[in-house]
Amino acid sequence: MNLVTLADFAHARAGDKGNILSIAVLPLDPAHYPWLLRELTCERVAEQFATRQPSKVHRYELPNLHALNFVLEDALEGGVNLSCGLDRHGKSLSYLLLSLRLPRPQD
Repeated sequence: MNLVTLADFAHARAGDKGNILSIAVLPLDPAHYPWLLRELTCERVAEQFATRQPSKVHRYELPNLHALNFVLEDALEGGVNLSCGLDRHGKSLSYLLLSLRLPRPQD
């Protein structure tokens, strides 16, 4: 199977609210949105973030924007006021998601 990194075909932006991490993923080419829908599942995202131990991963589809938004509950070590982590807001965690290896899209 020919694998690529998500970063080869998409960009992402992360944010936080308490102990909840939110990551929006947008394809570089809107034609790859169906590929994202098929390959970027809650299960794959949960596996990619297994070390952060999210209690739940939700996926929201935004077809008008050709985007997906993932919400990971309990993924920020308690949030800004409780975490001793370097990135308590989770802003850099979009790069963890972008490093995910997926099957190459069929063009």
